Amino acid sequence: MSELLRGHGVSPGTAVGPVVRMPDPVTEPPAGPPPADTDADVARIRPAMDLVATDMWARAGKAEGETKEVLEATAMMASDPELADLAENAVRDQGIPAPRAVWDAANTFRDLLTGAGGYVGARASDVEDVRNRIVGELLGVPAPGIPDPGHPFILVARDLAPADTATINPERVLAFVTAEGGPTSHTAILARALGIPAVVSCPEVLAIAEGTILVLDGATGTIDPDPDEATVTEARDRAARAAARNRRWDGPGSTADGHRIKLLANIGDAAGAQAAAAAGAEGVGLFRTEFLFLDRADEPSESEQTESYAAVFGAFGEGTKIVVRTLDAGADKPLPFLDQGEEANPALGVRGLRIGLAQPEVLDKQLRAIAAAASSTKADVWVMAPMVAVLSEAQAFDRHAREAGLRTTGVMVEIPAAALSAREMLGVVDFVSIGTNDLAQYTLAADRMSGPLAALNDPWQPALLRLIGMVGAAGQTEAKPVGICGEAAADPALAPVLVGLGATSLSMSARSLSDVGAVLKTMTLQQCRDLAVLAVDAPDADSGRAAVRAALPALEELGL
Repeated sequence: MSELLRGHGVSPGTAVGPVVRMPDPVTEPPAGPPPADTDADVARIRPAMDLVATDMWARAGKAEGETKEVLEATAMMASDPELADLAENAVRDQGIPAPRAVWDAANTFRDLLTGAGGYVGARASDVEDVRNRIVGELLGVPAPGIPDPGHPFILVARDLAPADTATINPERVLAFVTAEGGPTSHTAILARALGIPAVVSCPEVLAIAEGTILVLDGATGTIDPDPDEATVTEARDRAARAAARNRRWDGPGSTADGHRIKLLANIGDAAGAQAAAAAGAEGVGLFRTEFLFLDRADEPSESEQTESYAAVFGAFGEGTKIVVRTLDAGADKPLPFLDQGEEANPALGVRGLRIGLAQPEVLDKQLRAIAAAASSTKADVWVMAPMVAVLSEAQAFDRHAREAGLRTTGVMVEIPAAALSAREMLGVVDFVSIGTNDLAQYTLAADRMSGPLAALNDPWQPALLRLIGMVGAAGQTEAKPVGICGEAAADPALAPVLVGLGATSLSMSARSLSDVGAVLKTMTLQQCRDLAVLAVDAPDADSGRAAVRAALPALEELGL
């Protein structure tokens, strides 16, 4: 048996199947000869863009939750008038054929996003997908799309665009592995939403021949390119056990000895809320409100915000806990109406609550809308601020929220300073919620969107877990809730560790609820604490993961 290949597991689960390669995307079109009819070539560009945008909107209309949001954002890129203007001008002024003009114009936008880093930087691959589709329309070449060989398979690709990932048929695509991509890319987010095992950032996979049988583990990020018969049989048995379980979580969340752990969902809109409720979520641990603000030139009105929030709150029964995160935007998620200008280091710039305190009218309008929606639906709404670093920021947010009529206030712990000051923070607000994705990138000084740095952003990093343990201890001292709303909560092996570190609720993609809930039901609180010691005391992330998984027989029994 050959050595295991290692990438970054972004969606847990085991799969066995033959490799099928994603077709190569459209290649760079030539820069000449000049078009015979410049005006006619210019006139081709916007119709091609419209066709691509229409296709993206159609796909979004059939999707829901995070998948819908990603596809809608991609559709907006495909109809961007600035992209059209730049390409048309290149045809007129430089005599470049329309396909190459679109290619160059899109690359200009892509390079700007890449330079910005963070959330925006991760969207560079989305721009490339839109570019390829428009160029394909102009050349009369169909977009590659997900292949269908007529049998189940493991998809191998250099990278996957959101539009392709969203059209994956789980009955055909058993799992996928990409050479590029990071743990919080759109591809990773959609994989978790679909419940398909997935590994990203594994460049060696491109050398594997089509038809080769692989065993893929989306939890550990490992790929066996030459499994023996026993390994294949064991992996297939594990996958079958996982598939046989009820995918709906029937709750409530608790450990084997009755210690209550609320299992909540991460959502971004009303469709996501409905899907979470249908999946059995006990409420919402993270409602990302920025999706109402992104990709638009004007600020949504207070009444528009109230209506949007009420649609989310109304998806659950009266009194259901819904944790709302106020606008988490800024330099790495630019909003035109904020007029912030450029920053040299967006990840460390004016974002999250820093915007709200600099422009309090934006924060207060949102808080009033949240309060109005909560009142009309009778939901148990908790509100929290992102990117809080110091105690004075927590105090200011608490004051603004209570003046708007909101009763339960909290802050996100995404910055090491907030984790180190958690006890003081909890002396001011009612709860804290740990965003493990950002806390990891700031603790390890590694861009969370970077594929090459994916190992540093592993939520099993002992340094990260020690900070989480400090926050959990502060919550116990102050007798106040500590939630986890980063995707770390979706890992069935890591979830008991987080509980052992003091988490009182876990919020995740709706598809992960049943796996996490089933594992917690097999562990006492003390066993969770023992697992936490194993992980925190490990020399590195891989060692901690391996030690905990070895001490969790339930994972094998449940096919996880």
